[in-house]
Amino acid sequence: MLNLERLRTLDALARHGSVSGAAEGLHVTTSAVSQQMSKLEREVGQQLLARNGRGVRLTDAGRLLADHAARILSQVELAQSDLEAQRGQVVGELRLSAFPTAARGLFPAALAGLRAGHPGLRVRSRELEPEDGVAGVIRGDLDVAVVLDWYNKPLPVPEGLVKASLLDDPADVAMPAGHPLADRDTVDMEEFADDEWITWGEGEFCHEWLMFTLRAKGIEPVIAHRAEEHHTQLALVAAGLGVCVAPRLGRDPMPSGVRAVPVRHRVSRHVYAVWRADADRRPSIRAAVEALRRAGGAGTGSGPRRGSEGGELAEVP
Repeated sequence: MLNLERLRTLDALARHGSVSGAAEGLHVTTSAVSQQMSKLEREVGQQLLARNGRGVRLTDAGRLLADHAARILSQVELAQSDLEAQRGQVVGELRLSAFPTAARGLFPAALAGLRAGHPGLRVRSRELEPEDGVAGVIRGDLDVAVVLDWYNKPLPVPEGLVKASLLDDPADVAMPAGHPLADRDTVDMEEFADDEWITWGEGEFCHEWLMFTLRAKGIEPVIAHRAEEHHTQLALVAAGLGVCVAPRLGRDPMPSGVRAVPVRHRVSRHVYAVWRADADRRPSIRAAVEALRRAGGAGTGSGPRRGSEGGELAEVP
């Protein structure tokens, strides 16, 4: 009889590509991974790992068994989801991630609400950029990831994941208080063609969106400064060093000397929760999505988007 925990270790090795990556994903030591794999090799009577430089690779037998392990673990996840749904209780452990401003703007209220309403649920959270959050859900390292896309640039969600809307997050243009447009009620982004921009890191989803949007308006932006954290961007704006796009979720308190003006034709991010379809019936996931929606409605003033995308499974009552 194949041992489930050893199959889980093999699956983690196949997904992460290294012993250290598998150990991190499973929250165990590298020696524990090696021991489990040695036991599994004795159990099946075949070599599953081979040395590859300083690392390891799966043998043909290892890849074959890893494919089976992925399907077995998915079926176990589905069985656990069905049992949880039948019991109807929000219990166990739930692992969440969110991009930084969502972690700041949603997690404090949402996680406090889950703790108060469901004391049998243990929640573990971390900050991750959307692409990393999606990858974590696919690998099974996370149960739910809070991700985003922009009104004109969707984030691809791989097959096998469910996607449910949490809220629309309006974004303004933040500029120094002395900027010529600072006293306007609304602005157009093309009015900042001659300004220096403060943006995210090269290759990040939000930076690529900003470049796509400005270039679509015939603007080749001058990028003066890059910062991953929104409050760092706003601090640079306060120092008079440029302008930036400033979404409202997790933005307060605004630094003094900064004026955020709405864009005339609304610019917004769509904020979603994603999770694996085979875990869709878990009450803990549905409770978490509802808690995130409530936090989003209270935190931005824009209210949650009640619709969901991704098919029938995405409907969270």
